[in-house]
Amino acid sequence: MLLLGGQSQREVLRARYRVLAAMRNQVADQGRFLGGRPPYGYRLVDAGPHPNRAHALWGRRLHRLDADPVTAPHVRWMFAQRLAGIGVAGIARLLNERGVPCPSKMYRERNPHRSGQAWTLRTVAAILGNPRYTGRQVWNRSSTDPAIRGWNFPQEWAISTKRSHPALVSDDGFVAARAIRATRFTQDGSRRVYLLAGLLRCGLCGRRLDSHWVIGRPGYRCRHGHTSARPREASGLKFLYLREDRLLAELSAQLDYGGRDGSAEIIAAFRAEGLVIVCHATVRIVTKLNTEELALQGELFMG
Repeated sequence: MLLLGGQSQREVLRARYRVLAAMRNQVADQGRFLGGRPPYGYRLVDAGPHPNRAHALWGRRLHRLDADPVTAPHVRWMFAQRLAGIGVAGIARLLNERGVPCPSKMYRERNPHRSGQAWTLRTVAAILGNPRYTGRQVWNRSSTDPAIRGWNFPQEWAISTKRSHPALVSDDGFVAARAIRATRFTQDGSRRVYLLAGLLRCGLCGRRLDSHWVIGRPGYRCRHGHTSARPREASGLKFLYLREDRLLAELSAQLDYGGRDGSAEIIAAFRAEGLVIVCHATVRIVTKLNTEELALQGELFMG
């Protein structure tokens, strides 16, 4: 029974390898659409009978992506604005001001779990970072290993060698837009370091505090979910702003390091033990993350 079980497992792995290899070849060599919902700006159209004769006899047909006349102009506009130097949050704010429906509102049947109220920074960033808008089919962007969550590295993607659908941005334009998002310089060319990044939580809303450069020094803030893409509500909570040097001074004052600065040791201990600081306006509470939050925090630090 052990031998039969080992042979069965081996055959499952071989079948999985063959299927994944075939899917990679179909995307890279043929530019075939392998299923799933089309990206914002595209729609599915008929591409003829299935090349497999058995599937064709069953009535199955191929599909391909085509530019959506309603949403494709918005995608082109987003890339044009990004290449003009507009920030991602600024693009989201302009879309909301122009009254452009967000993807979850445009396709409610696909996104019943989303609010569909407005464009967000992450939605715009996901569109600007999707290489399928160059007209090439892309597969294996997300990991197929159940033990690994998240996105694969670009060198692991399968990209079609030729264009399989209309492009909404050129190859050079897409690379330039990605470079704008990836490169961020300071005015004096220095590198900004935030020692407590990821270790601070807001005591009012529970969100992680954002790193923020305040008057020439590192600091942290929480706007309780509001960004420049969405204006603050009149009845909202007051924003929380904290300076890094004052936080480190508070931590060092509670621990005795013989007169020397123990900030590095404190930060290393917090990261090793999975501890975070829950911050209020005047009160700080040290607590420990649960297993899922600790795993997510580790992924963000690795990124």
